[in-house]
Amino acid sequence: MTEIRTPRLILRQWSDDDLVPLSEINADPEVMRWIDDGSVRDLEQTAEDIERYEEEWDEEGFGIFAVELIASGELIGFAGLSVPEYLPEVVPDVEIDWRLGRPFWGQGYASEAAHAVLEFALQDRGLDKVVAITHISNQGAENVIGKLGMTEERETNHPVHDVPLRIWAIDLTEYEA
Repeated sequence: MTEIRTPRLILRQWSDDDLVPLSEINADPEVMRWIDDGSVRDLEQTAEDIERYEEEWDEEGFGIFAVELIASGELIGFAGLSVPEYLPEVVPDVEIDWRLGRPFWGQGYASEAAHAVLEFALQDRGLDKVVAITHISNQGAENVIGKLGMTEERETNHPVHDVPLRIWAIDLTEYEA
């Protein structure tokens, strides 16, 4: 698996030590507010998530990275790529994802990690297009998406949770422009 370094972050493979810190992030209702139906996730669900992230690396050649602060070695969340199977109308496009613990919001970490992931997707993995899928009211995510140069493609509803979603996209030609 690839490791990516940015000025302040390491995007890396998952380790056993990441389970508890990620489950603490996933247990925060404010962090999870914009994920699916807003439900928090427990330790067992988080372990299943990490297992799924690792499987996607094996199956797709890309996936979700653990995001660590270089200065402290602390896990602050994740960022990466996934196939949005929950939204079949978007597949085969690949989605960029990120989730950070609340203490790390507002410091540019999400944008820094997302920029690194987008470059990885379009330059290293040779994807022609990357999408982002947000709850329509998630201004924080939309701020990051704007910094990535993504443009709104359309709106839809989550097929299971029936929440309004906005789909954003960028292709290789827009990225290189």
